[in-house]
Amino acid sequence: MDRLRQRADFLAVANGARVNSTAFTLQSRRREDLGPIRVGFTVTRKNGNAPERNRIRRRLREAARELEATGDFMAMRPHHDYVLVGRRAALTCDFGTILDDLRSALQRLDRQDPKRQSPKREAREPRAGSNDETQNET
Repeated sequence: MDRLRQRADFLAVANGARVNSTAFTLQSRRREDLGPIRVGFTVTRKNGNAPERNRIRRRLREAARELEATGDFMAMRPHHDYVLVGRRAALTCDFGTILDDLRSALQRLDRQDPKRQSPKREAREPRAGSNDETQNET
């Protein structure tokens, strides 16, 4: 398992599919290259001070390592990038619960329709009749 480290990679994954959990949000995006699975971890400042954010990140990293060690890592699709966005609940949540949530989040990502991964981010087409050319023809 490789790590995501560049901002551009994190932004690209943010446009993909996402699944929410109590301790984190899991984002996923298929890559065009044939590289390995990559995982990134991030926690926003609203989740606490630096030591708390680092603790959240460490717990999420360890959950991903544990998934890899137990063989459940195969639930992650090859040629995909994943980002775990930590929430404050990850500080107090039982570690076993985080692992179960991660497994179920990966399964929910598998069930999502790939055509509906990011409907908010798609460019909207102009509505019929709102074009300037049709209004000036009268």
